[in-house]
Amino acid sequence: MLDVLILGGGPTGLQAALTLGRAQRKVLVLDVGPPRNARAAEVHNFLTRDGTPPATLRALAREELRGYGVEVRGERAIAVTGEKGAFVVQVEGGGEYSARRVLLAAGMIDHLPPIPGLAELWGHTIFQCPYCHGHELRGQRWAAMITSAPMIDYALVGRGWTPDLVALTEGRFEVSEQDRARLAVAGVRLDERPVAALRPAAEDAHRLGAVVFADGEVLERDVLLLRPEQTQTPLVTALGLNLDPQGFVAVGFNRETSIPGIFAAGDLTTPMQAAVAGAASGMMTAAMLNHELCVHPS
Repeated sequence: MLDVLILGGGPTGLQAALTLGRAQRKVLVLDVGPPRNARAAEVHNFLTRDGTPPATLRALAREELRGYGVEVRGERAIAVTGEKGAFVVQVEGGGEYSARRVLLAAGMIDHLPPIPGLAELWGHTIFQCPYCHGHELRGQRWAAMITSAPMIDYALVGRGWTPDLVALTEGRFEVSEQDRARLAVAGVRLDERPVAALRPAAEDAHRLGAVVFADGEVLERDVLLLRPEQTQTPLVTALGLNLDPQGFVAVGFNRETSIPGIFAAGDLTTPMQAAVAGAASGMMTAAMLNHELCVHPS
């Protein structure tokens, strides 16, 4: 029987596996992808790995894990049954694994708005994390898609990387006079027209060139900040775990979910999503999990 079965092999799951492997735990990682950041050319804001392609980062991590006896298998978990100390994880094809604890690290599912041209540009010059990609595109013409009043701060944060930023609301909500004043003071222009399409740059089909509004007018832009709607994976949904008001898996101080013995880390627990944040969450959750196994080994 495994000590811990980790479901998800991104930075979160791989870092958790490293921490547990170094703690002498019997660990297996299941991951079939595709990675959520597969469209990104490079990982940024990750100490000593800034500019590394995501696939390279994963390959380096898997090689490192082999030195601690941790295996990563390309299998998809489809169900988790049993209880704390005796979980059974079923995989596609009929196989199954037994584990004392389960760690969920499979991230979230992104649902991009159905705006023509958006999907093709996603992960290049349209992204959700300015801390991951903002520096490389600093000083260019930015836009930020704002879907609710609390997201006004999203545009204000983006202003730190560019003097030219437009907040796009598409008229989805009423912008208060206070928020209008905040945007104006920060030098952020507000445009409430519906967006009809996103046009790539003439010289590079992977770069944003312009926002096309429903009235036919065009706004030249190089960058778009966008936080898409997200849902949990089918496996997490099927488990029926408690979620917080934003739809993320609720965990306690020790990162355990509402099902005893099942832990969660990384993007599926927080809107603060980045490779380095996921790795940090994986390390801390693995440490908590190892402590729990030491104190309560059954």
